[in-house]
Amino acid sequence: MTAVRFLKQNSLSLFFGVLFVAALVGQSFAGWASFNETQTSEGLVSVGWVEYVTSSSFAADVAENWQSEYLQFLLYIWATIWFVQRGSSESKDVDQAGPGSDQEQRVGRFARPDSPAWARAGGLRQVLFAHSLLIVMGGIFLLSWLAQSVAGVVAYDEEQLTALEAPVTWVEYVHSADFWNRTLQNWQSEFLAVGSMAVLGIVLRARGSSESKPVGASHEDTGA
Repeated sequence: MTAVRFLKQNSLSLFFGVLFVAALVGQSFAGWASFNETQTSEGLVSVGWVEYVTSSSFAADVAENWQSEYLQFLLYIWATIWFVQRGSSESKDVDQAGPGSDQEQRVGRFARPDSPAWARAGGLRQVLFAHSLLIVMGGIFLLSWLAQSVAGVVAYDEEQLTALEAPVTWVEYVHSADFWNRTLQNWQSEFLAVGSMAVLGIVLRARGSSESKPVGASHEDTGA
């Protein structure tokens, strides 16, 4: 495979990969500047960029966003199994709610020659593969949520000590207003964005996008 062909065939993932790295680097420098401004205003010593990006403050900010994004897609993937939205390209047809039959899902004896091996298998392997996307998304969400809470309590305790106040334990922190304020302000925006995409796609179009219905499709067409 030539380099040009590889780039073309993987352009979507590469595009978002580059954007991710660029945004993460940009966040690190913006966060570093903001962190040092706070340090200076409080009469504390400024830190270097490497020290900042390895700090609990930066880790908490990054993990906070990751966990909300993966929760968004975890719930969206699960919800689109059971719930429908008439006229949305993000929804299945209104009469196709549910996990579908083995024949529709091409598993077991209905698998095709090019179907993944675990789709042809039975028992636990098929069950795991049939839910593998949800399992992995859920696992990443839980790990990033745990990382956010651990890094968050360290950063919070640093602030507490600077203010000459008592630090808290991890359990106390995950029950605190600070933790849930940081968490829920991300969750609500993710839920709004996904819900808006499902509803706006009923009457609006993006020509050529797989996330949109054809420009001339009826507003009533679902799953187009």
